[in-house]
Amino acid sequence: MANPDNTPAGAEEQPKRMAMVCWSGDLDRVWPTLILATTGAASGLEVDIFFTFWGLRVLQRNDKRITGKNWKQKMESVVDRGGTDHLKLGKINMGGMGTMMIKQLAREYKVASPTELLQMAMDVGVRLHPCQMTMDLYGLSREDFIDGLQPTLGAASFIDMAAKADITLFI
Repeated sequence: MANPDNTPAGAEEQPKRMAMVCWSGDLDRVWPTLILATTGAASGLEVDIFFTFWGLRVLQRNDKRITGKNWKQKMESVVDRGGTDHLKLGKINMGGMGTMMIKQLAREYKVASPTELLQMAMDVGVRLHPCQMTMDLYGLSREDFIDGLQPTLGAASFIDMAAKADITLFI
């Protein structure tokens, strides 16, 4: 006999899942991604974030400066430093002044920084997946990234994961 929520009698309820894509390295996209991920995990959701293209740089160690194997990859890493300490606003940056102001406001209102949120995410079980294709494109290796990441994924593996999720977000 089925329950009112359509769960078969005696079946163990599966946790709800959220799959997210972090494609941007802009502070104004990374911050809400990490806030939603940590909130979801704290609420009992299983959360996976797929970091691809510019979003992959979020997972880079803050002390890494120039990465890549060829001059194009190295030039890209000079322009887009990577790491949570180096995120900038994509809108209203005003030559860095906007980024400085929003970070000050966040401190004043006790909003966790992206660095703190990334650690919190790992602490509450959010699974962080680097994109293998983007790693290859940028000439990055696992040594360029923070510890605690999940194995790399490709787009097809993430799509399979997202198809099984109850909530899918592309931020």
